[in-house]
Order: sequence, then structure tokens, then C-alpha cells
Amino acid sequence: MSSMTNARRLKNIIGGSTGNLVEWFDWYAYAAFALYFAPIFFPSEDGTAQLLGAAAVFAVGFLMRPIGAWIMGVYADRRGRKAGLTLSVTLMCAGSLLIGCTPGYAQIGIAAPALLLVARLLQGISVGGEYGSSATYLSEMATAKNRGFWSSFQYVTLISGQLLALLLLIVLQATMTDEALSAWGWRIPFFVGAGLAVVVFWLRRGLDETNAFKAEDTRAAPKSSAMLLILKHPKEALLVMGLTAGGTLAFYTYTTYLQKFLVNTSGFSKDAATQISAAALLVFMLLQPVVGALSDRIGRRPVMIAFGVLGVLFTVPIMSALATVNSAPAAFALALAALVIVSGYTAINAVVKAELFPAHVRALGVALPYAIANALFGGTAEYAALWFKSQNNESAYFWYVTVMIGISLIVFVFMRDTKHKSMITHD
Repeated sequence: MSSMTNARRLKNIIGGSTGNLVEWFDWYAYAAFALYFAPIFFPSEDGTAQLLGAAAVFAVGFLMRPIGAWIMGVYADRRGRKAGLTLSVTLMCAGSLLIGCTPGYAQIGIAAPALLLVARLLQGISVGGEYGSSATYLSEMATAKNRGFWSSFQYVTLISGQLLALLLLIVLQATMTDEALSAWGWRIPFFVGAGLAVVVFWLRRGLDETNAFKAEDTRAAPKSSAMLLILKHPKEALLVMGLTAGGTLAFYTYTTYLQKFLVNTSGFSKDAATQISAAALLVFMLLQPVVGALSDRIGRRPVMIAFGVLGVLFTVPIMSALATVNSAPAAFALALAALVIVSGYTAINAVVKAELFPAHVRALGVALPYAIANALFGGTAEYAALWFKSQNNESAYFWYVTVMIGISLIVFVFMRDTKHKSMITHD
């Protein structure tokens, strides 16, 4: 197998991770700007009904992620990681462009929300496939001694995409009137996302295929499929679901839901809650490579166990304190403490999953069990939290998160340390 220079390897890692940023920018732009485009596609006298229509389409996109993980995972295992990355960003570009160009309900009637749904389905398939392809590509492209560090950039770029979508919203709110933003300005982020996706498509076309994939004898190796994953690697697939369950629930609790929690429970203004959340997310983003590098030194398992133990011990105290805090610096400190704990999962979950599977089924093995667990626990986090609150028993949600982290902790304790027993055998 031919060697690869460090400069070439770095170029490939940057190309692979930059596309992940654009994918997640496009994904989060929908949620960030829904308040403005919901009336365009779902005309109603009731603003809540408009948002529910947009939220329903968002949820369908989320449910498409396991399907995308299955389709795109098989594609990346059979055609190559580079091919999977290129196809995923193409689908995201098409979805964003379709949202940006689709006329409103007043112009084309029911076809408007129908086209919005089609666009979101494309984006859901894209994001579902992006996780497995990018996690596998970054893990295989990195050298063994720095694999945790470089693979952590998957979550760096994921969080960056979320922050950039939020930043663009803030900029447009500051430079446009509310009327202009509601009439046509909401289309800007989707055109921006589509344009960036074209740039990433060009970058990804120039990526090298990983040595791990090229070393696989495609004639002798079994063809990647969901049946192969279930029959030949059931333990590893269940491990991925088990370690994802508590981690993804904690991640969505302290990122997506935190802003709403600070407003509805803690009593902060929307602006203050946004600033607290954004500041905590920024530090959280910068922590990922640090924790990833730590796993290269001490192993993946100790880092994940630390997340599990600290999550079980401190989730209820942190959430309880956040519920009553009235100081912005204190709220930031508590949110950051929670995110520091969650970093023990987010920074290395991609590489751990990639190191569990052989090359011929790796992208599917990483993507599909993760997407299922993510839909079950991550995608329902906000709904579950709000349901407990509606029942006047909000603290029960804190215990729910604690229990799920505890279940993942059991998985961490009994699984092998993938740094020392990795299925990735080629740098």
C-alpha cells in the first residue's frame, strides 16, 4: 500500500470535515429560519399551526436519517468513502436549493409544502449518510496514534455548522427588516448552503480514497448490507446503539434543548438564553480535539467511562441548578460543566464506532445503529423534556437522562478499548 505524506493526509482530513460543516449548516438552517418561512408554506391564522406544519416536516427529515444511513452506508462500503461523501453533499445541495427556490403556498398551492417535504427528505437521507461516511473517512484517514484527535473534528464541524446558521440569522435580523426577512430573506441561508455545498463537492472530488478501503479485496469480501450487519456483527451493532443512547440524549439536552430550557424554566430572556447557549457551544466545540487527543494517550474506554460516571453523578444536580439560576455567568458555567462531561462521548464516539467494524461493512455499521438510536433518543429529547414539564414533573426528565447515561456506562465498562483492539488496520 502506498504511503501518504502528512500534508496530503491533512488536506484529505480538512476536505472530509469541511463538508460535514456545510451539511450541518444546511440541516440547522431549517430550524433556525422556520419562524420566518412557516407562514409561506403553511398559511393559517394560527401562528402555532404554521410552526407545527414546519416542525412536522422537520421531524420527517429526522426520521429519514436511519434510511439515509442504510442506503448511504451500503453505498460507501461498496463504492468507497470518497464516493459516499460526494453523494451525501450532492443530496444536501439539491435539498437546500429546492427549499430556496420553491414558491409559496399562495403561488402554487399544496405543491409548496409538498416540495418542502421532498427537499427535507433529501436532506434527511444526506445527513443520515454523512455521519457514517465522514466518521469512517476521518477515522481511516488518520494515523493510528492520532486517530482520536483527527476524528474529533467531526463534532467540531457539526457544532460549527449549528453556530454558523445561528450567526447568519443574527446578522440578517440586524441588517434586514422583519418584513423583508419574512418575505424573501429567509431564502438566503438555503442559497448560501447550496453554494457552499457546490464548493465542498469540488473539494471532495479531489480527495484520496482511504488505504483501509483500498486494501479491502472487494471480490473476496462480503457485500455490505443490513442483513450482513445483523447476522455477522450483531454484537457490535448493539454496542453502537448502547453507547449512543445516553450520549446522544445528553448532547441534545445540553445543545438543542438548553436554549428553550433557559427561557421556559430558568426565566432568562430569549436573547440572553441564545448568548449563553452560543458561548457554551463555542467552548464545547474547542474542547473536542483536546478530548480526542486525550483518548489517543489513555485509550477510548477511560474517556467514555468518565463521561458515564460524571453524567450519572452530576446530571440531576446540574439541571436542578440550571432550573433555578438567575445569573447569566452562573448559567454559562453550569451549561459548560455539562458540556465538558458530554465531550467524553462526542469527541470520540465516531472513532470508537469505526474501530469496531471491518472495512467492508464499516460505514454501514457506524451509521445505521447510530441513526436508529439517535432517532429514538436524540430526536425525542426535546419532546420528552417538554412532556415531563407539561405534567408538572420536570425533574423526572433529569432522571431519565441520568438513567440512559447509566445504561451507556454499563456498555462502556464491558466493551473492549477500541484504541488497543481496533479493526482499522491500515493508516
